Amino acid sequence: MESILSLFSRMMEIAAAGNFEEGGAPAPEVDPPTFDPTVPAIPVSYPIKTLEELESRVYFDSFHFPFNQATVKLPSSSLARRPRILVCHDMAGGYMDDRFVQGGGNADAYAIWHWSLIDVFVYFSHSLVTLPPPCWVNAAHRHGVKVLGTFIVEHSVGNAIASKVLSSKDSVRMYAARLTELAVSLGFDGWLLNVEVSLDPKQIPNLKEFVSCLTQSMHSSLPGSLVIWYDSVTVDGYLLWQDQLNDKNQAFFDLCDGIFTNYSWEEDFAKLSADAAGNRKYDVYMGIDVFGRGTYGGGQWTTNVALDVIKEADVSAAIFAPGWVSETKQPPDFQTAQNRWWGLVEKSCGIMQHYPKMLPFYSNFDQGRGYHIASNGKQISGIPWNNISSQTFQPFLESSEDKANSPIRVFVDFSEASFNGGGNITFTGTLNDGTSFSTRLFLGHLLVGSSPIKFTYSVRASVDCQLGLVLEFSSSSQEKKSVFLAAPGNTLLTMNQFSNPYTSVVMPSRVTKLEKQDGWSIQETNVNMTGYILKEIRAICYKTRHSTEAASLQYHAVLGDLRISNGEDNDSNFPSADSWLVDASFISWTSNSEGSKLLSLKISWQLKVGNADLFPKYNIYIYKGAASSSDDQSEAVEYLGAAFVNAFYVSELRIPSGSSTVKFIVQVCGLDGAQQKILDSPFFLLQAGNL
Repeated sequence: MESILSLFSRMMEIAAAGNFEEGGAPAPEVDPPTFDPTVPAIPVSYPIKTLEELESRVYFDSFHFPFNQATVKLPSSSLARRPRILVCHDMAGGYMDDRFVQGGGNADAYAIWHWSLIDVFVYFSHSLVTLPPPCWVNAAHRHGVKVLGTFIVEHSVGNAIASKVLSSKDSVRMYAARLTELAVSLGFDGWLLNVEVSLDPKQIPNLKEFVSCLTQSMHSSLPGSLVIWYDSVTVDGYLLWQDQLNDKNQAFFDLCDGIFTNYSWEEDFAKLSADAAGNRKYDVYMGIDVFGRGTYGGGQWTTNVALDVIKEADVSAAIFAPGWVSETKQPPDFQTAQNRWWGLVEKSCGIMQHYPKMLPFYSNFDQGRGYHIASNGKQISGIPWNNISSQTFQPFLESSEDKANSPIRVFVDFSEASFNGGGNITFTGTLNDGTSFSTRLFLGHLLVGSSPIKFTYSVRASVDCQLGLVLEFSSSSQEKKSVFLAAPGNTLLTMNQFSNPYTSVVMPSRVTKLEKQDGWSIQETNVNMTGYILKEIRAICYKTRHSTEAASLQYHAVLGDLRISNGEDNDSNFPSADSWLVDASFISWTSNSEGSKLLSLKISWQLKVGNADLFPKYNIYIYKGAASSSDDQSEAVEYLGAAFVNAFYVSELRIPSGSSTVKFIVQVCGLDGAQQKILDSPFFLLQAGNL
């Protein structure tokens, strides 16, 4: 039976072979001639390319629309009053591997995981209306980052488009309403406006009206939303990039939430822009082109030169095309180069987002791509995949350059077995007997209530290698306390070794060893720090002191996931299977050249009573056993993929001959990473006849 991920893998191989011309340059964009958005197919994200499509609202009639709705809500709608970082995606023209809403088959797909360094993310392409794929919105929102789409008018066709949009105040209001409706319906946070054409000065009043209408419409429909003006056409109607905020573009800035300047600025332009903005200086985003095309400081590996000037001027930065690292194949590999490049950003600008901030908190360190997928220590898929929606909270791992002489190498690993999802944090190197090594995992701001909080984490370690956590707390009076969550072992030895550096040492309250799951163990520890704020979580690699026999210097441990909760066992909090309405539509049977039966259908589900927002993810399985089989169904299922909306499309799934029924299982997942048992999960049973 060919799984959905396998189908995606084949599709991506075809796409990769045909998407670039010789030499690595992007091939001309060509729409599939048979693409009809109203026909059921594997869900994809795509832009709106004409005013006719925008005006007619035809996008909402698309089969793909409900799949493109982002489901992760922003934890806060306000932007911090400080210099910010805006990142404008522009990766190879957009809509690459990320266009497959249910995920693709490219383990090397481009992704961003340094969300702690970002305030605003813009999804960019050169289509008229760029709609961010939901995977970007889900991942960004999870980390507290706002996401904007792009409305762009450019090139020779842009004049005709601009003339139609700006033909009257009624036209302006109508198109502003259409853009607002799209953002609100799809779950993203606003727009970057880029009018890169010359205009008749008589059109400028209506252009101002358009900027004002869109901003007001977004604010009234979605509090905390943003409309950012790109430094392009001036108030005189000339297409003259100013590279700063001045009297040629100030009128547009005054009508919206900020300006993204062009990249060719000089050293004093950031300070001049701050002066022009007055008390809105943080709404000035000085542009930096990472490719280095005319940008101050040269971009690329000297992007920090521009960032340092921007920081000195106390304004914000707009980083354009950080995908340069991937597009230009920076050595030695994407993972290493990406971490190194974003390390430059952190050194210049510092951390923008902090987490954990609320409970429950969960991370399996999944970057939304990899070579396998695991569930509670058991591998459920061995096929390469990508889906940025699958990202959980990303760790604040320190730059490898800062740790060049470290005895332990720390990295997110895709090859090592995972506990949940497709990633983990691997710690490998050498440690002397009785020594330890510490490294940052998370920087948070979690106020601890009156009840104890539970830390649950999965570990797989070599003999004599221990992995614990250190929690750094601060009180309202700035009193500092550090709590060491030790690994299981000799309590006396552990206390003797760690009682000095830390305020307290806490041994695990429960350890569960999963012998059948590749040696994983689950460690649980309760902590009571009422009124304190959890500021940092660090990992501690250590070896306890041995009085006899020399121990190996080699150290190797893997952290599979981390859950912080209020102590309740959420496995019992899932609604029962009969609490859900599960249905199927667009059912289609076909045959392939080998005579096998292929099934396509859309599965959808709805919670009858209760709050479905508590369940951000659903794992989809097909049961392969006979309908009357008494076998444990959890051992006879095949993983098809993950859904982040209440629907999943199955395309041309090969069904074994002789099957009379086909059972699709929807495994519900909680905010804390818990997964409902397969046997207790809702399902849809399709009567297939005797195939």
